[in-house]
Amino acid sequence: MFKTPFITLVALALQFSLTSITSSAADKKDAAKIKVLLVDGQNNHDWMRCSPVMMETLDATGRFSIERAIVTKFEVEKFNPDFSKYDVVLSNYNGASWKKETKESFVKYIKEGGSLVVVHAADNSFPQWKEFNEMIGLGGWGGRNEKDGPYVYWKDGKIVRDDSKGRGGSHGSHWEYKVIVREKDHPITRGLPTEFLQAKEELYDRLRGPGKNMTILATAFAKGGSDRHEPVLMTISYGKGRIFHTVMGHSHTSMKGVAFQETLIRGTEWAATGKVTFPSVTATELPVDRAASREPKDIKPFK
Repeated sequence: MFKTPFITLVALALQFSLTSITSSAADKKDAAKIKVLLVDGQNNHDWMRCSPVMMETLDATGRFSIERAIVTKFEVEKFNPDFSKYDVVLSNYNGASWKKETKESFVKYIKEGGSLVVVHAADNSFPQWKEFNEMIGLGGWGGRNEKDGPYVYWKDGKIVRDDSKGRGGSHGSHWEYKVIVREKDHPITRGLPTEFLQAKEELYDRLRGPGKNMTILATAFAKGGSDRHEPVLMTISYGKGRIFHTVMGHSHTSMKGVAFQETLIRGTEWAATGKVTFPSVTATELPVDRAASREPKDIKPFK
């Protein structure tokens, strides 16, 4: 578990109160780009090093305009952005509950056609928020158990919904796990190799939740954890809204894995627009015999 020094939190709280949301670009071309709001500021993972990697990854494509809301525990009561200004909200947040008005505004935004991307520990957040748990499909920790919904995993060629009692959320040791695409015709996974390796990190297992209107795009075998094929990439519909949920992205180093980067790029575009216009990714770029990594600056711009 990573901890943020108190002095750093104070500095970030001051930054948020002064600037609230900071933009990564301000040129004329931004109007045609997909507008992303990245929310962080609290997480049991190293959000201060992870979020910049995600921002740089999306920015490198030239397809996105990213703004960032750093919501520390000092500022959470003031956090109430106009979500409708954005095509998609990217959550790297796992912290204190938002106030009622913000929750209501966010639910309205998604129901009316907004979109959300949930990365790794963001699915640990808000265990008591019913609508949010329906949006993300599955979550872990925070006291989640059978009351929150079934375990959902892949077995014998099909999805299993398991109502067994037990905690929600666990993982084994960090390793380079193989991702297996199960829905090959979805816009996010169409054009990806059928199997590929993700950079070394923990693989979530035993997630549980409502799992309504959810499609599991890809799974990975949780060796040393549940020892079953667990969801890695998911899409969920909530009202008119689209949600992309990835359990990848534990650390700033694993976020440099090509598997994480390519699925984040494609998943964010799909959530925002309903389609993916990025080119196919070859098995050479995203291999199954090694876990490919790269710096975000080495990502080819979108044309």
